[in-house]
Amino acid sequence: MVTEQAFAKINLTLHVTGQRDDGYHLLDSLVVFASIGDRLDVAPAAVSSLMLEGPFGAEVPADMDNLVLRAARLFAPSQGFAFTLQKHLPPASGIGGGSADAAAAIRGVVRLMVAGGEGSAVEDSLHQIDRDKVLRLGADVPICLFSHPARMRGIGERISFVKTPECWITLVNPRVEVPTPQVFKALTTKQHPAMPDALPDWPDATALAAWLRGQRNDLQAPAQAIAPVITDVLTSLQAQPGTLIARMSGSGATCFALFADAAGAKAASAAIGRNHPDWWVADGSVFPGSKAAELNQLMRETT
Repeated sequence: MVTEQAFAKINLTLHVTGQRDDGYHLLDSLVVFASIGDRLDVAPAAVSSLMLEGPFGAEVPADMDNLVLRAARLFAPSQGFAFTLQKHLPPASGIGGGSADAAAAIRGVVRLMVAGGEGSAVEDSLHQIDRDKVLRLGADVPICLFSHPARMRGIGERISFVKTPECWITLVNPRVEVPTPQVFKALTTKQHPAMPDALPDWPDATALAAWLRGQRNDLQAPAQAIAPVITDVLTSLQAQPGTLIARMSGSGATCFALFADAAGAKAASAAIGRNHPDWWVADGSVFPGSKAAELNQLMRETT
């Protein structure tokens, strides 16, 4: 058996820059991953199956509609796997939980199929995966494969890994689902400016937050109109001592606050949890982009 972590994906920015003829929206987004997520155990089996556990296990399908089983069927159609998913991220919440689960399934399957199941052979196999295949599972699945800070463009297929500073994060979801198609439909225009061509070299969390304040999540305002409680979440996060910036992630309803230290993130999480026991609250570290240059080189070599 192998175990994979499915880490929360946070859109620090999300600029909607256009829409294709097939309906897919074009995005420009700075994405990071946090040490908060689901756990997926994978073992060989005669027939593929999925067992769901954890606080949100009952809220996701256990049949072939689940992205974990779809990923296994797509990348290893002739083999069976027994999956056990500990679901700790709320579903449909704008932090890529389903996509992260699918990516974890792909990584787990690859580790079981590659001799040794560890090291460079696994990483090389992941980089050689057909990205068009991965995109069939969802636009966020390719970046979730590596759980590395990145700039995502197009519909999610154009990935450039970036280096980000050490920082900590608090995530809050008011347990209200905001349908993504409804949010995109509420956009008054689909043509917004992209991020600058060249991203800065942020020396620390304070510098990153200062730069982020000049960027946007174009889906935040329409999501707030659909679910006003998002405004309450943002207000609560902004009121916490040490908050560097608070914003919504993805199409919502999860919002985040960045902090310069772990103590600030933990204190914010505890305070909001006490004041709003019906909200989902979690805190953790943001993975720094220490391997950006190496991964970008691999991406170029295998594209």
